[in-house]
Amino acid sequence: MSKPAKVAQYLARLEDARCEGKWDDVPELVRKVRKHATDRICLTTTAETEYAIIKASQKQKSESRPSTAVDAKDLDTAQLVPRLLGAIDAETAYLEDKYQAQVCLGWIHWTVGDYGQAASRLPQSLENELGQVELNSISEWTRVCSLKAAYLKANCLARNNERVAALAVFESALASLSYVWSGQKGRKQLRFWAELFLTEFCMLQAQALERGEKSLEDPNSLAPFRSWAKYWEVSKAQGSPLTGGYGFRGAVPRRRVWNEYYAAISGILQQDLPFPTGFVDVTNEASARNQLRAELKKVEIAYEGLLLSETSFPRADEQRQEIEDFVAAVMRNWSVLNGRDWHEQDLGPGGKEGLSRGILDILYRAATKTFHSTAILRYLFTVHIAVAEFDLAFHAFDSYLEIVKKGKARVDKTGHPEPSLDDDATVLETISQAITALCKYGFHDAAEKAHSLGAELEGMLQKLPAPLPNAQDNITTLDEEDGNGVILHPRISSRVYALSWQAIGISQAQWSRTTFDASVRTETQSRAIRSFQKSLSPENGNPTDVRTLFTLGLLLAEQRELTAAIDIVKAALMSNKKTGNDSGSYWRERSLIPLWHLLALLLSARQDFIMAARACEGAFEQFDDPTVLFGSQNLQGTFRSEHLNEAEARNEKGQAKGLVDEMDDLEKEGMIEVKMTQLALLELLEGPEVAVNASHELLVLYTRLFGSLQQKAPPTTQKAKMEVPKSSAGTIRSLRGSIFGSKADRSSQNVRPITTAESGKSTILPERPQTTQTVASIATTATTNPTIHVTKENGETGDARRSRRSSSVRGRRSDSTRRNSLKKREPSAQPRRTSSVGGTSHAPTIVDGEDSYTPVVDGASQERIDFFASSRNDISRQQSFSKGRGLLRFDSTASSTRGSTNGSDSLVLDSLSSPNPLPIVQFPSDQVKRQRQTVLVRIWLMIAAFYRRAKMYGDAKSAIEEARKLVDGLEGEVTKDTSGTITLRDPGWGGKKSVEELWGDVQSELGYLAISEGAPYVARDCFEEALMHYPDHPSATVGLSNILLDIYSEALLPPPAIPSIILPDGQATNLIPTSPKPDASSHKIGSIPALPSVPLGLGGNSQQSNKKHATFHESNDLSAEELPPPYKAVSLPLVDRLAARDRAYGLLSGLTKLGTGWNYSDAWFALARAHEESGQPDKAKEVLWWCVELEEGMGVREWNCVSANGYVL
Repeated sequence: MSKPAKVAQYLARLEDARCEGKWDDVPELVRKVRKHATDRICLTTTAETEYAIIKASQKQKSESRPSTAVDAKDLDTAQLVPRLLGAIDAETAYLEDKYQAQVCLGWIHWTVGDYGQAASRLPQSLENELGQVELNSISEWTRVCSLKAAYLKANCLARNNERVAALAVFESALASLSYVWSGQKGRKQLRFWAELFLTEFCMLQAQALERGEKSLEDPNSLAPFRSWAKYWEVSKAQGSPLTGGYGFRGAVPRRRVWNEYYAAISGILQQDLPFPTGFVDVTNEASARNQLRAELKKVEIAYEGLLLSETSFPRADEQRQEIEDFVAAVMRNWSVLNGRDWHEQDLGPGGKEGLSRGILDILYRAATKTFHSTAILRYLFTVHIAVAEFDLAFHAFDSYLEIVKKGKARVDKTGHPEPSLDDDATVLETISQAITALCKYGFHDAAEKAHSLGAELEGMLQKLPAPLPNAQDNITTLDEEDGNGVILHPRISSRVYALSWQAIGISQAQWSRTTFDASVRTETQSRAIRSFQKSLSPENGNPTDVRTLFTLGLLLAEQRELTAAIDIVKAALMSNKKTGNDSGSYWRERSLIPLWHLLALLLSARQDFIMAARACEGAFEQFDDPTVLFGSQNLQGTFRSEHLNEAEARNEKGQAKGLVDEMDDLEKEGMIEVKMTQLALLELLEGPEVAVNASHELLVLYTRLFGSLQQKAPPTTQKAKMEVPKSSAGTIRSLRGSIFGSKADRSSQNVRPITTAESGKSTILPERPQTTQTVASIATTATTNPTIHVTKENGETGDARRSRRSSSVRGRRSDSTRRNSLKKREPSAQPRRTSSVGGTSHAPTIVDGEDSYTPVVDGASQERIDFFASSRNDISRQQSFSKGRGLLRFDSTASSTRGSTNGSDSLVLDSLSSPNPLPIVQFPSDQVKRQRQTVLVRIWLMIAAFYRRAKMYGDAKSAIEEARKLVDGLEGEVTKDTSGTITLRDPGWGGKKSVEELWGDVQSELGYLAISEGAPYVARDCFEEALMHYPDHPSATVGLSNILLDIYSEALLPPPAIPSIILPDGQATNLIPTSPKPDASSHKIGSIPALPSVPLGLGGNSQQSNKKHATFHESNDLSAEELPPPYKAVSLPLVDRLAARDRAYGLLSGLTKLGTGWNYSDAWFALARAHEESGQPDKAKEVLWWCVELEEGMGVREWNCVSANGYVL
């Protein structure tokens, strides 16, 4: 072998020994290189010195870090340094050898702890030292020396707390890692120094970020961590994947680097910072949020895998703090990703539900490495709720509560705190969340559980020390210590105190609405009001919480404390100060929509209908521009051809969307409810014909909010739902002025006239709801059909609540302090019962310390009235809250709220953008569809009621038919459900109404329609069917009871047994001889005939049979036990009529004890009539006065329409 070949061979073997770390082979190879290559003195001297450094370092103890200084005597620096300096000075031919020697010289000084000298001896960058050499052809050991030089220099700077300069050195040396990324597998020393370089780089970056020396807003803030992740990927691709543990002796665990990476990227997410683009391949296909989410998931998987694989199950006395810290960080990230600011498209495949499912997997895996972790159980409860798995969520909560209660009892007994237990504030907050979830998404069983939890929570609050005052949240206070100086129960914050009392109040209010025990309802409501007052306490509570103010206002409205409720709602709306930071999403305005709705109902209860209508408009006008709310699409309602609509659908991503596209279904349903209230007010002010004319706006709004349900329906019906409105009244716009338009304006705008023939034949809802132009034709068609004219005792047909309110508004009111709607119930039929109310000497009813009557003023003059104009009357009425049925005074909260809002901007209410007690729930798509169909059913039934009251019966039937089809489809879907979570009688968690209740609504509306058409027996069948579906249906119960009472009083006669014959001239001829209609006055209380005084069967005494009693049996010559033949009977037997009366009484007395009927004035009015017919005038009088009180505080719609979730906003 020639000498050059031997030299090359020995040089390659020396290079390999150094790169592989085979230091024991180095001395022999150095000797051979010196023998055959005398010109490589610098190389051999450097190799010898490196060998000496390694041997001296190996003498250190195994537990010491590699950076621990070596004694200079052990290393013999006095000989090594001069020899190496001489070799460096003499080397001129081989620049790589010289560079390696310079690095080795710095390494010597660093090893012995002379860091200042080391930093000065280390060379500059590789490019500066090897300017003439091609970088791609340099040896691997030179690349190792390059990484070593950067690491040593940065380490020297970091030891002097010059972290920023050290990071700059690392960043400038990142190019040296290009050989590592190239795909060629590096040898041992290259991998060692690359990992050492990256580990130090990442940890130094983490320290700089923690101390504020570096910012996450820097585009290169994640460059060290991304280089670390790339190193792992390259190692895996090269066939030597890295594992956990330690990369080298004395270093930090590898998972610690991943932990710092996860903390950094979590900080970017939680602070909503720009996505750092340094050292990452930015693709145009994915948005910045998509990339942030993908990177977060990748780091999360890597860190979790290492953490779980290196963590064992704990003993009873051990904690797994790192596991719990990781889970807490995961949940903080989840709360951001699952929040309102992140959308489905930002999260990639699976969306928010897929995100939450992944979090559940992490939590269950973490639970296998912990023992009875209360934090993990608490997180499981929260995330299970977010994916609508309520049963699993409350199983986790029950386990959590059991462990916490036992743990707290153990701590109180032993006096030793347990770190694994949640603190008192967290426990209170979790129980409050559970109560809120039960009341928001559950039904009777859930309300019962919430009530018991509320009592338990109240007991906990009483045992804890007083909360921190509001003004001293930032002041250190002395907590009560035990004998060992340990604080077992630190004082809770005012925020948690307020949240706890809010949850207690919600549980009590929900229980008062749900309980069957009528005797405790008033007391429970009073306790709920006191709980809300504590929550709003300026000293210890949160007086600016929108949720508590809303719930308290709603509860006071149900208690008919109208003035106090209006004061609260006004105070909340007055403090609506716009802030610049949330103007993009309008969180505050969106959270106030239910408050505007509640204000409208309260004003309507005060009979200030003009201002109530303006309040409905205010809910939409607070967004300034309708394009903000609804976007730019379809705003003007102009007609466009199909190809333009298809083009718009294709370009939908480029369209400016409105806020409604970001809202969840509960917010959208709230907007629908406001619109329904607006139409109800329109009917009161201008009549049902105008409401019919405007009802298509409700369908257009529904379509804009929820889209089409793609229901299999006749083409005409589908067009009615989806059609762009043909008049400006149907556009989605600010609703200013839409309440006060005249009938002529509404009926003449681009409406196709409908002829009498068309309206007579039509049984399907036309393209838009009928206008007033068709009323006459409909009425003509209706009157040509033979009908049975039945005069009810109240002289009208239809549901009494709406008609009473309508007549009292549109008619001329008297100046009485009491509403005269009760007197209008029976204008002609039975004046005797009217006298029992109006003829009795009774003090006038004063509600809230003032007359409830408000005259209706002209709409134009009211246009500019300010809702919040303070008047002397308002001030004088501030004390009215203390006047009601044993309730506490509201002076403290109400006056403080008003006082701080009058002329002052200091009070700003918390909007719903603040941390929500509950996460956003992702219901299954099938359930979302069912909930939306339920809303649509209610819309169609409301439209049907408008048609019915406008006497457009054919269109009313068509609207009811649309609702019936929807309910039929819902029934089919529910019967096919295999999960077992929903049934026909139980809509399941988060459901609105059960299918059976919806059938009850449909049949009840059919019953009232039949009454309007003069077919009371058809109506009775409809009401009976409604009660078969839903036995406690309020309106069906009242409708059926009124018919039963009419049967008892013989205001309603049985139908003829033999049908009549229609003669050729169109007249009906009854084959049964009819007797005159029984005199209604003959059935006064006490006029029931006495039982016969002679034994049965011996015949009746003709002198005792009074002609006044002839209405019980047509023929007096029959014996008392005999009944006339059916074809001769013109009245029902007494026993049947008594049974009808008693059944009506039973139905009504049961309904008025329920939470759905205790404040239902129609039910109480019918019950008063049942008492009167039963000969109990005193009870009837008492019930009628209660009915008067209910009517005085009744809004234009029921109170529970304000919030889709009971008392929870």
